[in-house]
Amino acid sequence: MEPPILLLPSALSELFAQSSSSGRLTVADRYGLLAALLDDSLNPEERASIDRLLRLVRRGKVVVVEDVPNACFIYR
Repeated sequence: MEPPILLLPSALSELFAQSSSSGRLTVADRYGLLAALLDDSLNPEERASIDRLLRLVRRGKVVVVEDVPNACFIYR
């Protein structure tokens, strides 16, 4: 059995604000969107914010990048 996907309460609004201001959608952001879409408990406002973000990507105002944030790397 796989563990359930739990989203932070403000994760989508933070993701939308950060992506729309920076104009970039990273790999980590895409996994966050995937987790949100797989969660069946999204309210209409959250689903609308995902639609707005995808519309920004389609219009070219937000660029999808293959960049991985430095915080994900562990240096030894």
